[in-house]
Amino acid sequence: PPPPPPPPPRHPPPRRHGDARRGTMLRMPSEVAATIDLTSLPAVVAALIERLQEQAKTDAQELARRDREIALARVKIDKLNFELARFKRWKFGAKTEAMTAEQRLLFADVMAEDEASLRAKLAELQRGLPETPKTPKAPPRRPRRQALPEHLERVEHRHEPEDTTCPNAGCGRPMQRIGEDVSEKLDIIPAKFFVHRHIYGKWACRCCSQRGEGRLVQEPAEPDVVDGGIPASGLVAHTLISRFVDHLPYYRIEDVHARAGVHTPRSTLSSWGGSGGAALEPLGDALKRFVLGAPVLHADETTVPLLDPGKGKTRTAYIWAYARGEFDPHPGVVYEFCTGRGGQYPLAFLGGQGPPQAQPAWAGTLVSDQYAGYDAVLDARVFPGRTAAACVAHARRKFEELTKPGAGASAVALQALQRLARIYDVERHLKAMTAQQRLDARQRLSLPLWHELQLWLRLERARVADGSRIAQAIDYSLNHWPALTRHLHDGAVPIDNNLIERQIKPWKLGAKNWLFIGSELAGQRAAVVMSLVQSAKLNGLEPWAYLRDVLARIHSHPSQRIDELLPHRWRPA
Repeated sequence: PPPPPPPPPRHPPPRRHGDARRGTMLRMPSEVAATIDLTSLPAVVAALIERLQEQAKTDAQELARRDREIALARVKIDKLNFELARFKRWKFGAKTEAMTAEQRLLFADVMAEDEASLRAKLAELQRGLPETPKTPKAPPRRPRRQALPEHLERVEHRHEPEDTTCPNAGCGRPMQRIGEDVSEKLDIIPAKFFVHRHIYGKWACRCCSQRGEGRLVQEPAEPDVVDGGIPASGLVAHTLISRFVDHLPYYRIEDVHARAGVHTPRSTLSSWGGSGGAALEPLGDALKRFVLGAPVLHADETTVPLLDPGKGKTRTAYIWAYARGEFDPHPGVVYEFCTGRGGQYPLAFLGGQGPPQAQPAWAGTLVSDQYAGYDAVLDARVFPGRTAAACVAHARRKFEELTKPGAGASAVALQALQRLARIYDVERHLKAMTAQQRLDARQRLSLPLWHELQLWLRLERARVADGSRIAQAIDYSLNHWPALTRHLHDGAVPIDNNLIERQIKPWKLGAKNWLFIGSELAGQRAAVVMSLVQSAKLNGLEPWAYLRDVLARIHSHPSQRIDELLPHRWRPA
């Protein structure tokens, strides 16, 4: 038979436009190449496939290496941004006035060197990374002027035209008043000094005097805050308010008085302040008993510089603050000046330690941060009637620090803030409720959000690296979960400790102006005055009016009724 005809020539498939851009060397997916039996192919084709496989492996290794380098660079950038942001907070935040000029200059030089070094490293790392688009900033909101308070005295100034006849030619008739425009300007008359003249009349009987039986009748002198001194209760109250509310040191108060033509040396002002603080100490003890009568307490502490005359410098002392619960109808706060930060100080303040005749142990829920000094106070084996409640705001700050500008935004931290914002949004609507209503609403609205947050935190913790800052933030919340969710089981317990932190701020403002507390006794007197002043402000009282009235009455007020002068019960005389 004749031989079969040769097969028709096989034409290659038409080239697509994408092939020209990719070049003549086509890349074969590794999955497809792994299924091909190279032994059944011609040697040239098998060699080509082997080269493609080796090229694919090389490309994969190169991509993995670049991904690791980029990830490492981003981690370094985040760390440098965090350090740079912290330097900015140190540089532009609170500054200590206790440094000498040479120390401040040296500190500024070191800060400038460190900041320049960080910026250079950051620029070097960011040079090889793609630029990220910047989100446009929202336009700034224009401030709105608030109306002037209604209780202020109004002095009217009338402005009317001299001629009220019609100015049109050919008319000349009298015009009628159809309205007015009112413009209010705020003004002030500086505080002025005046003198109380107490005139005590002397009375005697002339008839009895002639017989040698005369008696002198005269009203007894009114008790003074400063025995034998010239200041009235209003001036002593003004001195205390200037010191502990306006945070003015005595030398500045001296200058203010000098502008009014009154000479009050700072030594005299300090003696007035000491006498006023000593007179208020019994009321401070009564305030402490009142605060400890609350079933829910806030607690926090802060540092204050204490002068150490023997060494010619200051050392660190502490102010411990305790306040009644945020939802308590009768608010109050009390401060205690201590020379240390150990757990023995809250133990002594809350009672339950020492002989039986000592102060009885306080029982209730203590809202605080997770400072170890409170562990002994909340030991269930020693104090079974006490319960710990943690501050959700502290847990939130762990995530917020990872989202600050310059610290590198963490997607996990941002999502955590969003979930906590939903919880806080629910809490904002519960403030006006009773404790039982608040508890029912939390169980219905907040509890599902907390369960969702806990599950999400556990899942994210398994994904992040151990030792990273986001892992530490997640661990803080998960490790203290029972205390963070204590408010879900008691409607009288607040969600955070922000109330007491707001009461701590006056001490930090004062320390910037006073520079230091002069002695331990001065610190104790300052704690008494600050306790009464801040409690008065919490109860909506004007601090000067309260202190002036209390200082005028406290010497003659019965000691068994001292509670009547506490801010929540005070009524002006």
